[in-house]
Amino acid sequence: MSNYLIPGGAGFIGSTLANYLGKENNVVVIDDLSMGKKENLDESKHITFIEGDVADKNLMEKVMKEYRFDYIFHLAAVASVADSVARPLETHRVNFDSVLLMLELVRSYQPELKRIVFSSSAAVYGDEPTLPKKEESVIRPLTPYAIDKFAAEQYVLDYCHLYGVPTSAVRFFNVYGPNQNPSSPYSGVISILVDRYKKQLAGEDTSFTLFGDGSQSRDFVYVDDVIQALLLVATKEAALGKQFNVGTGKATTLLELIHAIDEILEVELKLEYEEERSGDIHDSLADISKIQSIGYQPRYDVLSGMTNYLKTEIK
Repeated sequence: MSNYLIPGGAGFIGSTLANYLGKENNVVVIDDLSMGKKENLDESKHITFIEGDVADKNLMEKVMKEYRFDYIFHLAAVASVADSVARPLETHRVNFDSVLLMLELVRSYQPELKRIVFSSSAAVYGDEPTLPKKEESVIRPLTPYAIDKFAAEQYVLDYCHLYGVPTSAVRFFNVYGPNQNPSSPYSGVISILVDRYKKQLAGEDTSFTLFGDGSQSRDFVYVDDVIQALLLVATKEAALGKQFNVGTGKATTLLELIHAIDEILEVELKLEYEEERSGDIHDSLADISKIQSIGYQPRYDVLSGMTNYLKTEIK
């Protein structure tokens, strides 16, 4: 059995990872439950839950002294772009300070650590229009959230090169799947869509608002493929000290996504159209050749991923 630490492990991606690893390994989850939910975690003797702030030096030092970890997946973040614009100082504390704190504590207390994997974001690319995005593409972070993610990512990789801390980083594109909270201020468009479908199927008067003509495209990646990517990046020697895009390498427009869900559920969602919002990035697509070189292969396209997701969400 290996020992894992997952800061942010009660959130959407973190809990999916914790539940997967907790079947056969010891997992410690630290989460302040500001966005995550304790009930996302399976009740398992192998998952230890600690409610707390990942930027709290005393708490994190206590955990690092008490446990010996093989792997750390840093998934804690205030992932709301809007929140980072409204409260840059507060969100910086979690999105950046907690990462630098973790790196220093690893240097001091975790000499046997095999890998720390930091979760960054495709937001670091900003509105630079060249597609698909490669890890070496122009970085143009447009918000405090994206700036913090990129800065933290660079610190993570530099700690590998400068101090020998075994680190890697991943840049998530548009992740979706079970346990994604549709009422969260930074919820992905898919979880909001699924919420509207559930309401329509229950006979409620509801609709989904499209800003523009629905031709905006994203690289939607199912959470099980994200778990595959995280485990590969954590265990492959070739991933040490590097960052990787995590997506599917395929773009799907919002209208294509809606038509796919219509087809699966045999219902037509009521749509409303409004003007395109200024500042919204129209298209996003990952080049995944770098992570494919260490063995990653997405198993879900939008149709199969959505079919899987809807089975858990719509009974």
